[in-house]
Amino acid sequence: MTRGTVAINRWFACFCTGIALTTAMLPAQSRAETAIDRPVKLPVAAPSRSSSALVQLPKPPVGESATSQLLGDFSTPADRRSLLRAIDYSLRYLQTERAIAAYRRPPTPGITRERVARSLRRFRQLLLTIASAKALQAAIEREFVFYQATGKDGQGTVAFTGYFEPVYAASRRPTAAFRYPLFRLPPDLANWSKPHPTRLQLEGADGLQFQNRWLKGLELVWLRDRLEAFLVQVQGSARLQLVDGGVMTVGHAGTTDYSYTGIGRELVKAGKFKLEDLTLPLLIQYLADHPDERDVYLPRNNRFVFFKPTDGAAAIGSLGVPVTAERSIATDKTLFPPGALALMQTQIPYPNAAAQLEKRFVNRYVLDQDTGGAIKGAGRVDVFIGTGQLAGDRSGLINAPGALYYLLLK
Repeated sequence: MTRGTVAINRWFACFCTGIALTTAMLPAQSRAETAIDRPVKLPVAAPSRSSSALVQLPKPPVGESATSQLLGDFSTPADRRSLLRAIDYSLRYLQTERAIAAYRRPPTPGITRERVARSLRRFRQLLLTIASAKALQAAIEREFVFYQATGKDGQGTVAFTGYFEPVYAASRRPTAAFRYPLFRLPPDLANWSKPHPTRLQLEGADGLQFQNRWLKGLELVWLRDRLEAFLVQVQGSARLQLVDGGVMTVGHAGTTDYSYTGIGRELVKAGKFKLEDLTLPLLIQYLADHPDERDVYLPRNNRFVFFKPTDGAAAIGSLGVPVTAERSIATDKTLFPPGALALMQTQIPYPNAAAQLEKRFVNRYVLDQDTGGAIKGAGRVDVFIGTGQLAGDRSGLINAPGALYYLLLK
């Protein structure tokens, strides 16, 4: 999830970035007004190859049936409330100097800050005034134009992953049980010579050799498990249950000048897993069963993340506003319009009646409110799933192709 002022890479995105997804686009899931789930095919538009990350479509990417798959996103009041909340956060961002600067040279001609704001305000008005999901979708298709992400292949294929805000036990002081710290931002980081020290140089192979000239005295809070501390760096923020009572929230404060190396990719290269089998839960279990290999693979990610207390605040995306579960996505902001409304089509895991996670094919309106070091190019999207264990479990299973569309008023 993210992080103070700048978002960071997340677990699976970090582990698997750079590995091509080969699964074909699957049929989407319908929940219409009858709230009955049944898979049906949706046509996925294939834009022409273009140097732009977005291509305007001649018509909305939905079927002709009145029971369009998109209706399921409006089937409950909670669906609308979460979307309204995320829209309000984007509108707040669009009034800032940061947004004005970001849109001085928009990546896609015609998608300006003013047009994005107008589109959000109109979409919000439709959500509040039209009760019927069918009528709402019809109004959206009538008033908005859709731009499709060209994807990793220039034909609209987008790789989706998930991220979350972890909740771990922690201590304000080091103890025999809590030995692995998160670190404050070094006050002299801007003066560090480059190349910056690697993760191995900063904390040692075992993660405990940090009493050096770079990190000494910068310990912020202590965790009991090295992989947990590493995953907080991957997620970029965390909610920590302190052993002396209370909760500490931390967010991203800065990083060393390295790109991420995906730990999952390293394990695949070493023959530990097949790519198609790799998930975060599997990776965590493998490193729990082979603790000595943590000291081999974790130091391969040279990028080191620093933190600051956030005083109980919700997880914050790179736009400086809170991210909303299943409504906020992270993309490459050099290519896509920050704060804009989008529609994603992909697979998301949900608990079934037996409390097991199963993937469903979803069409969901989302807001582009975050970014990450592993989220590069027109073919990568990271979906914020929420806070805590279940969100982490669900995030860890998101690894699917799909499609991404942006909505702007005509």
